Amino acid sequence: MNFQKFKAKKIGVVLFVVFAMAMTAFAQGDPFSKKKDPIAKKNEVKPSMVYSKQSGEMPIAMRNNLYCAGYIQKSAVDTRLEIVGAENEKDQHIYAQGDELYMSAGANSGVKVGDMYSVIRPRGKVKSKWSKKKGLGIFVQEVGAVEVMKVMGDVSVAKVKTSCSVIMFGDLLKKAQKRESPLFKKRPALDRFAASSGRASGSIVMARDGIELIGREQIVYVDLGREDNVRVGDYMTVYRPLGTGNMYKGVTLEHMDNKEDGYESHRYQGERFSNQAPRKKGAEANGKVVTTENVKSRRANGLRRVVGELVVLNVLERTATAVVVRTASEIHTGDRVEIQ
Repeated sequence: MNFQKFKAKKIGVVLFVVFAMAMTAFAQGDPFSKKKDPIAKKNEVKPSMVYSKQSGEMPIAMRNNLYCAGYIQKSAVDTRLEIVGAENEKDQHIYAQGDELYMSAGANSGVKVGDMYSVIRPRGKVKSKWSKKKGLGIFVQEVGAVEVMKVMGDVSVAKVKTSCSVIMFGDLLKKAQKRESPLFKKRPALDRFAASSGRASGSIVMARDGIELIGREQIVYVDLGREDNVRVGDYMTVYRPLGTGNMYKGVTLEHMDNKEDGYESHRYQGERFSNQAPRKKGAEANGKVVTTENVKSRRANGLRRVVGELVVLNVLERTATAVVVRTASEIHTGDRVEIQ
């Protein structure tokens, strides 16, 4: 029994010593410890703020929003160059960044090592009830980019450098064009009551990925293009006619009755006017109740609600691709746009 007590006491002392040594080592290496190593303290570099001399020059769109935004083009799509094979096609059917693919053209078609190609997937003609233009064009989805690694006679091997969606056999390739994003500018607060600029106006006909309720940093397509003198970097105001835009039908009973009774006392009751009822017509308030539609019919035309702001990233014949940069509320497909 005495031997067991001695052994337990000895083990306890050993554990205490080990614990003390561990805490000492931890304090020396702990970044939150107040004790500093003299050498480390001497060589310590104080943190400093690093900033660009060209402050504020930040691109509005990068990567996915710049090179995979998609577009609507009026002209026919060139289908001659496509993805026809892959190194691991026996076990793989969809491809992404890092995979190596075969292109249907080689040295005989002028392909060279280092060439960059955009991977595109035409989805079909755009028919929009929001646009007054007929025949907007074909929606083209941009799914990635490849770089040519090896060139043969009639085929080439390319490596997927970036992918915004899965890449598949049959996806088309077109020579990549460098795009430059507009830069953020210091601008006044969004004017929710801004009057019309008088410049070209159109509509948001669709958004990327079929989104219907649109927010910041999301991509939209508008029915204004080169034929409307739209340029990359243009700002557009997003608006809708005042009183429109809800997803649900309006409430049919818009007000309370002009008079309500049954709640007053018999001794102190006054007139039975409802505090929440609208006025009645006439100078003596003896006509019919004034309704919302009555009032709207008498106001000036052209009142609108500003709900956001876009910046144009890419311009084609009849349409443009833009990114939402500011919102006052959710934006819908069908909302109007106007060049600022």
